[in-house]
Amino acid sequence: MKVTHKIKYSNNNIPSFAAVVKECIEEEENDQRVDNFLFKRYRNVPKSHLYQLLRSGQVRVNGKRIIASYRLQLGDIVRIPPIKITEKDSYRRTAIAPSKFFTFTTLYEDDVLLVIDKPGGLAVHGGSGISFGVIEQLRAQNPSWKFLELVHRLDRDTSGVLLLAKKRTALVELHRQIRGGLMDKHYLVMVGGEWHNAKQHVKLALNKYVAANGERRVAVSTGEHADSKSMLSHTIFKLQKTWKNFSLLDAELKTGRTHQIRVHLAHLGFPIIGDDKYGDFEINKQLAKTRGQNKLTRMFLHAHTLQITHPNTGERMQLQAPLSKDLKIFIDALENP
Repeated sequence: MKVTHKIKYSNNNIPSFAAVVKECIEEEENDQRVDNFLFKRYRNVPKSHLYQLLRSGQVRVNGKRIIASYRLQLGDIVRIPPIKITEKDSYRRTAIAPSKFFTFTTLYEDDVLLVIDKPGGLAVHGGSGISFGVIEQLRAQNPSWKFLELVHRLDRDTSGVLLLAKKRTALVELHRQIRGGLMDKHYLVMVGGEWHNAKQHVKLALNKYVAANGERRVAVSTGEHADSKSMLSHTIFKLQKTWKNFSLLDAELKTGRTHQIRVHLAHLGFPIIGDDKYGDFEINKQLAKTRGQNKLTRMFLHAHTLQITHPNTGERMQLQAPLSKDLKIFIDALENP
């Protein structure tokens, strides 16, 4: 149920200008933080402004002041003060021309889950010069869906299993599984060099930092990158096959830090081929220029298996995406030089 007062809506049901809005929290918003609730409705309003509205008490729940971390409950009444959004800035599901849509393979779908095989080179969401990604396209293609959110993310160049939630209750449960280490993620990755260990645990603390050129990066927390806020990360690597100068590994994520696999392997001296941030740039340049099947124009990192417990049925599920065509061609060329 939604209660509004003197309010105008754009074609996506986001207020364009109004007095006060009052919304009753339904199942889809249950247990969501109030700041995230606001961010999703006012995607192009600066977060600093929305936080200011919370701090000043202009956003209230059941008539009371709340903090940004307050988790909304079923039946709560949220009071939102006037917020002006121009038509240009508002979030619109129909803003993407169908001719620009990417083709996805659906690996699994039901009333609460959607699992796709994400192509390499496609971002999971828009931003930083990218007009749209997976989530924006799927919302545009399915305007009747009231809810769709990414459960986790994959780097733009990474292909493979991507999990989305079609119900907030499913999203909350799957995030609980991630926090509890109950979601198993396996990647196939090709590195430069000959890897020798059949199985190797890598446990290193990682630290985010900003490079001199303004680029955001991640490094192992040692020396100049040591930081008390660094987060422990754990990856298990298993050797699948080795060739001269290349090795194929299975990488199992035990934690899910930003760029974890990429940074771990670069630190060990086995950079992922095609990695334009942490890789061997000379090797990448050579592979991109190579003619024929040995050519590789993106990072060789593929999310091939994801194990979860279904948020509704409790059934343990294994979701798999076959190795993408460009990566399979590269392996075939190593097998048949």
